[in-house]
Amino acid sequence: MNIGQVIAQNRKNKGLSQIDVAKELGRFDIHVGNAAISAWEKGINMPTANQFLALCQILEINDIYTEFIGENPNDPFRNLNDDGIIKVYDYIDLLEVSGKFDKRSSKIIPMEGRIMKIALTSASAGTGNFLDDENFDEIEIFDHVPRKASFGVHLDGDSMEPRFKDEQLVWIEQTDCLESGDLGLFFLDGLTYFKKFVKKETGTFLVSLNAKYKPIKVGEYSTFKIFGRLATD
Repeated sequence: MNIGQVIAQNRKNKGLSQIDVAKELGRFDIHVGNAAISAWEKGINMPTANQFLALCQILEINDIYTEFIGENPNDPFRNLNDDGIIKVYDYIDLLEVSGKFDKRSSKIIPMEGRIMKIALTSASAGTGNFLDDENFDEIEIFDHVPRKASFGVHLDGDSMEPRFKDEQLVWIEQTDCLESGDLGLFFLDGLTYFKKFVKKETGTFLVSLNAKYKPIKVGEYSTFKIFGRLATD
């Protein structure tokens, strides 16, 4: 039998009319008329996945595979006669009555977020007053935040690729003391940068991880501030 014929047979076995089935589908927020039921049963149209599953529930079709396709190779009852199946159900009743094999619901532990300061401007758009409170919004973050993080800032551009992407949120530990090689957030001559801090005999440089960008030298008369280092733990 095809799908429509199986639906029709099960409907009739339950003593339901097509109008009855249409009304029952309304409980699943599926609103169709009896004409649609008729079209499904005649094979003119097919129900959607949601409609099909709702029909199976209404018609109490529990083994969808066997009912619509054929013998289910995963059916544990496939090699048992009626008496054997009854004994299996009797044993299931005994297991349930014993209470030893009840399903245990997993305890849901509510996730607690962490209120963090997120900069309202990106790393390349900040100013010398970047750390002022008015430049931040406080947001509850549920993802992992490094323990030492003081605030977050979104990056702007590809200068720190491939490790850091454009618009990526990075976490900064506020400090004004860095070692050469640290990644940090800096103010230099009117702009804010997220770069690698490098000190050499020839001077101090802000270095991009993307090789197409040249290091930026901190000049002797530059206005330069260290806002913090990349928080990693």
